[in-house]
Amino acid sequence: MRIVVKVGTSTLTYNTGCLNIRRTEELCKVLSDLKNKGNEIILVSSGAIGMGVGKLSLKERPHDIPTKQAAAAVGQCELMYIYDTLFENYHHTVAQILLTGDDFHHQDRYTNFTNTINRLLELGALPVINENDTVATEEICVGDNDTLSALVAKSVKADLLILLSDIDGLYTCDPKKDENAKLISVVDSITPEIKALGGDAGSSLGTGGMKTKLTAAEICVSSGCDMIILNGAKPELMYSATDGEKVGTKFVAKKV
Repeated sequence: MRIVVKVGTSTLTYNTGCLNIRRTEELCKVLSDLKNKGNEIILVSSGAIGMGVGKLSLKERPHDIPTKQAAAAVGQCELMYIYDTLFENYHHTVAQILLTGDDFHHQDRYTNFTNTINRLLELGALPVINENDTVATEEICVGDNDTLSALVAKSVKADLLILLSDIDGLYTCDPKKDENAKLISVVDSITPEIKALGGDAGSSLGTGGMKTKLTAAEICVSSGCDMIILNGAKPELMYSATDGEKVGTKFVAKKV
């Protein structure tokens, strides 16, 4: 299988902006094992700005563009160093790709991106993708890595997109506010009722929420790619997901 995995800031870091070492190590271990099994793995990773916040000792995630870009520039170095170190333990080579919205809308750049990532996979590398926050402005940014991962999955004709989040999946209502909330295990069609379940942004260091995950699901299923939302605190759930077991919330792709 060709699998795109998106991991969010809330999974990789503590609220302080510092790395959650145990969870990140487990993530890289599971992804390495899935790759050893014969799967092609592409990792879309948030966390650059969040790690930059910690590295620069900022009190909170910045709101202005220049400080966000500065934090991203610092944090991206740290992020890739960590991935390079952890995946090297399992004899896998990582490759960094930074994208903006323009890379999906300009044909030459889009072709260059898809050619590069396909060649990296042929060479056995594990691409790590993030939005190029150091140069992306409102006009050219994708906006969040849920959407970015879906666009990547569509572009590379992936079989499955896994979104690792701070929640077990899509619920009938907000489980943080209603103890009667029930997990929806399978979504065959993204109806207006399903869309209405989308919420606002999640953690203070991240940008995503259930609303962006539903947008990602629409992109994926319409292009023939299944999508699953899993709790990023349990990376081992990816074994069950790739084995076809019922975990998290699965959005079933339309036949194309």
